[in-house]
Amino acid sequence: MKLVSWNVNGLRSLAKDDYAYWRAFLQEAKPDIFCLQETKASPDQLPEPILSPAGYSAFFSSCQVKKGYSGVALYSKVEPWNVIYGMGIKEFDQEGRIIGAEYEDFWLLNVYFPNGGRGPERLDYKLRFYDAFLAFTLKLRATKPVIFCGDVNTAHEEIDLARPKENADHTGFLPEERAWLDEVVAAGFVDTYRHAFPSRHEAYSYWDMQTRARDRNVGWRLDYFFAASELMPRIKKADILPDIFGSDHCPVSITITN
Repeated sequence: MKLVSWNVNGLRSLAKDDYAYWRAFLQEAKPDIFCLQETKASPDQLPEPILSPAGYSAFFSSCQVKKGYSGVALYSKVEPWNVIYGMGIKEFDQEGRIIGAEYEDFWLLNVYFPNGGRGPERLDYKLRFYDAFLAFTLKLRATKPVIFCGDVNTAHEEIDLARPKENADHTGFLPEERAWLDEVVAAGFVDTYRHAFPSRHEAYSYWDMQTRARDRNVGWRLDYFFAASELMPRIKKADILPDIFGSDHCPVSITITN
């Protein structure tokens, strides 16, 4: 089973040019389950090929406080046993950042984590969201193993961005943000890509569009699949898909066996 995660930076934008980006994504990535972040749309705004792709069940969570902001979507060829929206905490659920799908032997959480920019209040919100999410995930893990994926909005180690020294004081690479990812690992979750490629450099999933950073591969690895350690024997492949365009992020993926 192939799981793919992609921050699309606006799901409606994939409808451009006769759905060229959308078709390229489906043809190249071939996902069994795909999780999208930063959809910036509610279901009533989406065209039929994106609202309901053939062969998939589709689930959406939209921002309730700001139209055209945040949002996540989950598409699955395998019908989930159960689907949840958010953590049950209004402060963190109203921006439409989490969809969880329960399958026979694992939970999958699709998450668009907050950006810490726009001042100290937003950074505080991000860090509190982080803490609440880890507690929520550990509670779910008591029932069955958990995989979570999405745009974490933080690069974990220096290897995960092109210019670590220049960004040491910028959100997305602050010590307190990176420390939370240390907590995730200490809690028994494995960064599947870094597990597969412990020393691979210049492997990024986000590039600034204004500076055409993708052309020079001056990027950040902000998009992850984390899996509970007990699932790792079943994770057979982890990948970044930089040849899929249509966003300032590219998709990331894992393959899990039965």
